[in-house]
Amino acid sequence: MKIFICCSKHFYKFIPPIKEELEKRGHSITLPNSYEDPLAEERIKKESREKHISWKTGMLLCQNQKIISNDSILVLNMDKDAQKNYIGGATFLEMFKAWEKEKKIFLYNPIPNNILEDEITAFDPVILNKDLSKIK
Repeated sequence: MKIFICCSKHFYKFIPPIKEELEKRGHSITLPNSYEDPLAEERIKKESREKHISWKTGMLLCQNQKIISNDSILVLNMDKDAQKNYIGGATFLEMFKAWEKEKKIFLYNPIPNNILEDEITAFDPVILNKDLSKIK
């Protein structure tokens, strides 16, 4: 299966062992936008509003292509500060686009209990509870 990993840049440190395990299981992995430079957005925000808008637009278009070219997405929703199973705005948009394109959605941890809970539930994701063997 071709899998696009989606998550907050704060969780990029968790990707290497997960990617390795998925590849051992025969899956092909697509990494998140700006994975190689997770602080790019922060630098661009400081330059100007216009540059940030342009950069963010490019990232949204890029994530759309990644979703289209993969069979599924794997959302790494880890704890961030006091937020359990955090899913940020860009990741939520990736989930919506995957749902819209009828791609399978996997959540590494359970759905977060927050304002987006009903919408995420409607996407009918497969909850892995950290068990990557459930990806089939």
